[in-house]
Amino acid sequence: MKTVILVGDGMGDEPQKNLDGKTLLQYAATPNMDWIAQHGKVSLLQTIPDGMAPGSDIANLSLLGYAPQEFYTGRSPLEAASLGVDLKENEVAFRLNLVTTRDENDTMIMVDYSGGHISTPDAHILIDALQEAILPYSGVKLYPGISYRHLVVVDFDVAELETQPPHDHTDQDVGGFWTAYSKVPVLHDFILRAQGILKDHPFNKQRVNDGLSPVNNVWLWGQGKSPEIRNMHDLYKVKGAIISAVDLLKGIGVYAGMEVLDVEGATGYLDTNYQGKVDAALASLKGNDLVFVHVEAPDETGHQGLLNKKLQAIEDFDAQIVGPILKKMQAQAEPFSITVCMDHFTPIRLKTHTRHPVPVATFFSDDPLSSGCGAYSELEVAQTGNFYTDSAEFMRTILGRE
Repeated sequence: MKTVILVGDGMGDEPQKNLDGKTLLQYAATPNMDWIAQHGKVSLLQTIPDGMAPGSDIANLSLLGYAPQEFYTGRSPLEAASLGVDLKENEVAFRLNLVTTRDENDTMIMVDYSGGHISTPDAHILIDALQEAILPYSGVKLYPGISYRHLVVVDFDVAELETQPPHDHTDQDVGGFWTAYSKVPVLHDFILRAQGILKDHPFNKQRVNDGLSPVNNVWLWGQGKSPEIRNMHDLYKVKGAIISAVDLLKGIGVYAGMEVLDVEGATGYLDTNYQGKVDAALASLKGNDLVFVHVEAPDETGHQGLLNKKLQAIEDFDAQIVGPILKKMQAQAEPFSITVCMDHFTPIRLKTHTRHPVPVATFFSDDPLSSGCGAYSELEVAQTGNFYTDSAEFMRTILGRE
């Protein structure tokens, strides 16, 4: 049996007054996800174990059947794997965000955790310039990634440093978090040098002249050492592929021994190449048992607090990912399961993740049924009372082994 997992990152949300008290999933036009919920098995899944932060790293490990308590060592080592960076035993990886901050009355305000969703070519111009900032320091390396997401690797102890995800603190004072870097003088000095380079860079001067916010700061977070993650084939006896625009998901795929498929034009935002992801997913099933398709746009628009854009992201996911893949799978003779889910909630009111259990719906072509759930939404799935707390049980179920 072929297994398809379709993830709308951060789709979950709260009831909205200006949407007649409905959540975005309830209000949005999602006929394909609703059909799967109506004809398949639905349940809530606790993707964030007790005591762990509600990040996409932990949540997507859960969706792939990996217990985060056992395998998780930090976000950035997963991203390092995607970039082909093989961390040595003594090395620690950090995510580096290109961000926009504003000094205001002795505070530092996080204006934009993504530098205005800077394009990858523009970001690489700035990362190339920032290579100068690491020259005075041995044991510090800077690697370019995608859009605002990049990587720093160090070979010294940073155990005392506690960092914060910048997307958790949009429009908030982050000055207190900034001072934490003083515990590691090399990183503190590197960030100061980076600020000076960005301030004087022609790219930012042109942005200011154009009336746009400069990409004027860097933010280091999500540090960790290389994890030991078992191969998916060893765990579940399946050969899998993963499709995503973001390095985090690709890195999980690398560690899980999955085929990591790059799709031209995949951006991690509303302008991503949906058709390219569909084509790549369907083609991958010729040689794989499972394909995991991740779409980042609902999460990004949730972090921005943009209701209409998050609605668009959810409807685009349903119409341009779920619908075409479901239709193609139904036209084939081979048995299959197709699961729609999210990794976590990203409420637009909060602009950050929460650890709510997430709704999942799985249709089995060889065992269609009515779940009694009228639509795919947070509230309607919750009302069924079905609940997974074990990510391995969830994976075995959608593989048809429970």
